[in-house]
Amino acid sequence: MTSEPAPPGHLRTLLRGLRPDTTPWRGSRDFRLLWSSGCVSSFGSFLTYVAVPLQIKDITGSSFAVGLVGAFELVPLIVFGLWGGALADALDRRRLVLLSEGGLGLLSCVLLVNALLPHPVLWPVYLVAALVAAVDGLQRPALDSLTPRIVPHDQLTAAFALNSLYRNVGSVAGPALAGVVVAFAGVQTAYALDVLTFGASLLLLARMRAVPPSGGAEPPSLRAIATGVRYAWSRKDLLGTYAIDVCAMLFAFPVAIFPFLAAELDARWALGLLYGAPAAGALLVSATSGWTSRIHRHGRMLVLAALGWGAAMAVAGLAGNIWLVLLCLAVAGGADQISGTARASMWNQSIPDAVRGRMAGVELLSYSVGPQLGQVRAGGMAGLLGVRAAVWTGGVACVVGVAALAAALPSLLAYDARTDPNAAAVRAAAERARADADAAAAVQPDPV
Repeated sequence: MTSEPAPPGHLRTLLRGLRPDTTPWRGSRDFRLLWSSGCVSSFGSFLTYVAVPLQIKDITGSSFAVGLVGAFELVPLIVFGLWGGALADALDRRRLVLLSEGGLGLLSCVLLVNALLPHPVLWPVYLVAALVAAVDGLQRPALDSLTPRIVPHDQLTAAFALNSLYRNVGSVAGPALAGVVVAFAGVQTAYALDVLTFGASLLLLARMRAVPPSGGAEPPSLRAIATGVRYAWSRKDLLGTYAIDVCAMLFAFPVAIFPFLAAELDARWALGLLYGAPAAGALLVSATSGWTSRIHRHGRMLVLAALGWGAAMAVAGLAGNIWLVLLCLAVAGGADQISGTARASMWNQSIPDAVRGRMAGVELLSYSVGPQLGQVRAGGMAGLLGVRAAVWTGGVACVVGVAALAAALPSLLAYDARTDPNAAAVRAAAERARADADAAAAVQPDPV
């Protein structure tokens, strides 16, 4: 008995359900400006991302010197990420993003000037890397906590999916385009184009409306940071999102050993594909993300996706065929995108605006420290057990760890955006704030 093909109308309905939900883009002028700024800035960032290690290699000829960039970046990102969270809750978030974007643009100018010297110097590159990490730590919490203020509560999942779409496109195409620019026009051109993208991004951000702090905002201080940490500790469902993210990255983030994996599989030609496969999987999910707006049990969504990430990495380590490895890495990237959507939905839907910036600072630590530690674990395990064993044992450890965390934190699995009291309180506050903003906008012209 043969099955009949789906009627064209049903197929169109299915496709509409998969395509990204563009409601935030169509409904919020400020979100359009913020999204467009991110697109432009992302391209420039990939230019510098490729140019910096190449320039260090040209100056020193040392792989150790190239890897040392990460050490200069980690500590400033952690310290200033927490402080940036406190600033985001106390200051105008749009202004904080705008000023830090200008600071990042000036630092790119320093890289450009150094690259134009007859003999470029190494230490300014390291100094700029550390300063960029510090400014990024100041900007990221304000940037991440902007969206809940400019997008309706019920559109936050769709907004995150749209942001992920351009980021994933950038992750796949950005390094390739940047590599062409650097190869044919040099690092000087890459830095110059990055400076230009910052200029365009600043013009877009300047057109956004102000996003002042909530009434009675706590001034930035160590005490304010401690208040945010205490709030995070009081929310075991949020702790679960942080813990599972760190667990997944710690045990199953083997990017550092991809060159050795390619060599062991006798596929050195596929090294670029190994790096790009997870981003390709994530791009596929974000390009078909319409279904994510209909999910309400984000805790379960997060756990299942993290289990999928670990399982895919385990199979990738056990597989001896390069094409199967690439497929597993793409599946892992798709699972990671689903996990990220679930985390962001929980964070944006249920964290009060008064502490949203500080919580974004905590989030920055969770998704920055995990991959760094994962690189160390993968390299160490590869030396002890072998490259493929380091990959598959990490995947298995991830599955076991995520399952244990889910069992220990039942409030994470119980989270439902429709009934969660924290989400209900944030939803009500957002509706009141938007009503007040609409009333104020009715008597004030849009900024030019």
